Amino acid sequence: MSEQIILKGITWNHSRGFVPMTATAQRFSELNPGVEIIWEKRSLQQFADFSIEQLAQRYDLLVIDHPWAGFAANTRTILPFDEFLLPEFLEDQKANTVGESYISYNFLGQQWALPIDAATPVAASRPDLLTAHGTDRPSTYDELIELAQRGLVACPLIPIDSLMTFYTFCCSLGEDPFQRENEVVSREIGVQALQMYRQLAQLVDPACFNYNPIKVYERMTMSDDIAYCPFAYGYSNYSREGYARRVLHFNDMVTLDGKTNLRSTLGGTGLAVSAQTKHVDVAMRYAEYVASPSCQQGLFTDNGGQPGHLSAWTSEHTNAYTHNYFKSTLPALQRAYLRPRYNGSMHFQDFGGDVVRNYLMNGGSEHDVLNALNKLFGESKGNIQHG
Repeated sequence: MSEQIILKGITWNHSRGFVPMTATAQRFSELNPGVEIIWEKRSLQQFADFSIEQLAQRYDLLVIDHPWAGFAANTRTILPFDEFLLPEFLEDQKANTVGESYISYNFLGQQWALPIDAATPVAASRPDLLTAHGTDRPSTYDELIELAQRGLVACPLIPIDSLMTFYTFCCSLGEDPFQRENEVVSREIGVQALQMYRQLAQLVDPACFNYNPIKVYERMTMSDDIAYCPFAYGYSNYSREGYARRVLHFNDMVTLDGKTNLRSTLGGTGLAVSAQTKHVDVAMRYAEYVASPSCQQGLFTDNGGQPGHLSAWTSEHTNAYTHNYFKSTLPALQRAYLRPRYNGSMHFQDFGGDVVRNYLMNGGSEHDVLNALNKLFGESKGNIQHG
């Protein structure tokens, strides 16, 4: 009688993060008798904050955020897939990336995770409420402000989302952050981005300062006061009948210049294998199975997942039960901004959001905000991440 192989995995606590992993684990076990994969979950904030070095000591499989790629490459706490999987499989993954999802887990020339989930901030609406209020989805920033003045807009403003949206404003005004040696962004663009962002933040319910995207979507679906969210990391779950009290429709974002839509900051998750696992071959086979086109288009997405393989975003099957979530938001993902991933970048991400959120709440000097962000940027480059 062969020995039972048990792998433990850690993912994040939402239907999008947990359910597809348990579904794929169950099916993989059915296809591979003698293998059991047990998934545990952590909060969304812990997902963003908790060091993968600590997690890799306790789990065989990790669902991770791509800003950890630089840390992973420098510490080798997780295994590079290019040393274990066939080049043909990885070429397919690269060719079918959603935006820069695949490359976001590539650092120092190696692939540290497979992009099983793709996301970026997109717009969400309640068409029934917009109609009831005699208005359409805004298409320009000015129209967004008008809708916010009517009390119909919400957006997530906890520190991490405040920072990601600050990047969005910078990108959309024509300058990607972190292109300069000692500055996060130029004074001209930074000041303009902060002022525009605060104009909107002061028009939404102050409760938004404690909302992440999930809380925004729960409010939009559980009550009938918010008709529109201009930018929050998309969750296709809320576009599916029967998931929440009301269905949300997701679309691309508004435009600042009348020509191009906002350019948001890439999110999503990747599946990684711990360097500590005693069952490397099985863990790699499971990761390959989850990231495969057939699983991504079928079992993974059917069970609440938000796939990382392009074929699942263009699939008639997945779009049919999500009110075209994937086709409608794909352009936003294809142009999304890839944030820094250098070893130490998490230090900036951990503290930069507080600086931006404090300004959005309380105002003050935009130059002071930029000075504080530049100081954090300098610290982060000397702050090699630790466990």
